[in-house]
Amino acid sequence: MTRWENYLSSAERIINGYDGTLPLHHFLKAFFKQHPQMGSRDRRWISQLSYAFYRLGHLWKSEMPVKDRILLGLFLCETQASEMLAAFRPEWNEQVTLPTREKLALVTFNGHQPAAAAIFPFADELSDGIDPAAFAQSFLVQPRLFLRARKQKQRELSLLFDKAGVAYEWLSDELVALPNSTKTEAIIPQRDWYEIQDASSQQTGRLFRPKAGEYWWDSCAASGGKSLLLVDQEPGVKLTVSDIRSSILHNLHERFETAGIRNYESRMLDLTHPVSPSTFAHGEFDGIILDAPCSGSGTWSRTPEQLCFFDRGKISRFHALQKSIAANVIPLLKPGGALIYITCSVFKQENEAVVQHLCTSAGLRQEEGGIITGYTHGADTMFAVRLIKP
Repeated sequence: MTRWENYLSSAERIINGYDGTLPLHHFLKAFFKQHPQMGSRDRRWISQLSYAFYRLGHLWKSEMPVKDRILLGLFLCETQASEMLAAFRPEWNEQVTLPTREKLALVTFNGHQPAAAAIFPFADELSDGIDPAAFAQSFLVQPRLFLRARKQKQRELSLLFDKAGVAYEWLSDELVALPNSTKTEAIIPQRDWYEIQDASSQQTGRLFRPKAGEYWWDSCAASGGKSLLLVDQEPGVKLTVSDIRSSILHNLHERFETAGIRNYESRMLDLTHPVSPSTFAHGEFDGIILDAPCSGSGTWSRTPEQLCFFDRGKISRFHALQKSIAANVIPLLKPGGALIYITCSVFKQENEAVVQHLCTSAGLRQEEGGIITGYTHGADTMFAVRLIKP
């Protein structure tokens, strides 16, 4: 058996044994631990083949044999010729540099060409402003890595990228795009010079507009990316962060320490229950960031296995959860204050439908915002609106 046949068989074993309950990268890590004879090149190839399979989404998911589907995914996702394709599909290897749309036109199975709806079968659930075909095809492209420059260190960062020979593109004064595989820790020793943050996530910060002395609450803070963006915009803001998970708050504290952020309060809160006004000594907030729990569907090009195992019924469950959390944070917002509602979902029920509910039930007024179509430039797709309390 050749090395390439071994790689293909190993990827097939992984796919046949994977049920979606763990993130794929954790499952791969456990698989490779059980097979220590595999070197770094072996692991890289097998991982690449596994992800190529899942990037096809639901396309011929039940009809096409696993090995054939792996090779199809490799052909559609790769942009350079490879020994793997040369060994199994030399005719595809000669065409692999073509644009994705043209490669899709070359492929048939049982007399049918691939359709965008077959890759992503939830187009009827999409938010306004998302192109279903373009969004589906974005799963075939590896997203980029984005950094947010801090402390006016753009020039220093560029010099470090040049020295490391890394391709980079400044998309704004603070936003730089890098290849997804870039090892930033090895290139940039000064960890407080930058934050790893998706381009669309950075764009949500345009809705914040904090003022010095205002009280702001990042209510579902997770690891604190939005909070850091807020404080970098206005260091004089009085910040409170909360999350339901103590482990996540621990990660937030470490991240804040690295970034040099020390003046903030934190709470572990379950926001599916009402929050007592006495929880916060100062009372109400001038601004609340609600980065709500969601399907994460706008990030699935980074974790394509989630598309393959997604249950449509989860959309309505997240919708109910988001309304519940919002109903419990809005009473803590001052009249005239801003609620920044954010999801990394592409589904209307988690986005516009929740905002419409908040405007109807709580009397909030949508000031600006909407869908952020990150899929057009290798970023996550998100939804963010600024709502004002009367």
